[in-house]
Amino acid sequence: MKTLISKSVIIEAAKRSISEQGDAIKNIVNFLDDSFAEAVELILKSNGRVIITGIGKSAIIANKIVATLNSTGTPSIFMHAADAIHGDLGLVQKKDIIICISKSGNTPEIKVLVPLLKRAGNPLIAITGNKNSFLGEESDFIFNSYVDKEVCPNNLAPTTSTTAQLVIGDALAVCLLQMRDFSSDDFAKYHPGGALGKKLFLTVRDLAMNNEKPNVGLNSNIKDVIIEISEKRLGVSAVVEQNKIKGIITDGDLRRMLAKTENFTNLSAIDIMTKNPKSIDINAMAVDAMQLMEKHEITQLLVTDNEMYAGVVHLHDLMKEGIL
Repeated sequence: MKTLISKSVIIEAAKRSISEQGDAIKNIVNFLDDSFAEAVELILKSNGRVIITGIGKSAIIANKIVATLNSTGTPSIFMHAADAIHGDLGLVQKKDIIICISKSGNTPEIKVLVPLLKRAGNPLIAITGNKNSFLGEESDFIFNSYVDKEVCPNNLAPTTSTTAQLVIGDALAVCLLQMRDFSSDDFAKYHPGGALGKKLFLTVRDLAMNNEKPNVGLNSNIKDVIIEISEKRLGVSAVVEQNKIKGIITDGDLRRMLAKTENFTNLSAIDIMTKNPKSIDINAMAVDAMQLMEKHEITQLLVTDNEMYAGVVHLHDLMKEGIL
């Protein structure tokens, strides 16, 4: 029968893991040298791609670094070290730069692969924890990912070492995007899908065009106001004059009116509307609409186009698009 482990012991083990890995990563800063800067400059000047290879857990890290580089403007391809020596070397073109990831730098696959890469004449960058290894000595540039030990209690499972490789890859990607002046607009081009893409691309126009455009006049009677809000199903109506916004009436305004007034037959929209309502330009980003709603704790915004009433954007629209 297994001994039950207390929650405090579990939390303590997790804290130790995070703390020890954090200390190890901080130490990698001391290994950065001119070789790193020169490799970044080489990649910036290159007209080829970055081919990243590795085996085992290092291959998984290589895949993630490839994804990060591609998404930030540096064309990259993953090539598994074992597959490379069985045909995938055909991926490598003359102008490509190779990054090889290996903790020890001495695995059999790496020892077979590296001479083949060198024969083709492509620049070789090593991310390794052993700069005196076979990989380290054969490489043109070394990114030292040395860690004193794995956070694994047995010092066996790749944990701290793979975290170090990942952090170096992220540092490389950040340096490259900064040197390329890679802007948020550039980033948006590579992330058109999902919540991230929508935050970067989706505009208020995209949301408002799918909604009804509830509106009443200043002198519209309350019955007409109720019908307009009910039929357009946005919980709100703009009060307009010559298509310019004069106020807003929400279903909340109607409830408050009913609570305070027994006879509302003589009331008009102007009597219960809120003047100077919050609005947003139709060309603004959807994420800006979200921030404005959060700031003022409201669920709808009137939309304007060159100061003319153009519709409504609702909190539910943002939720549907995954903006929140």
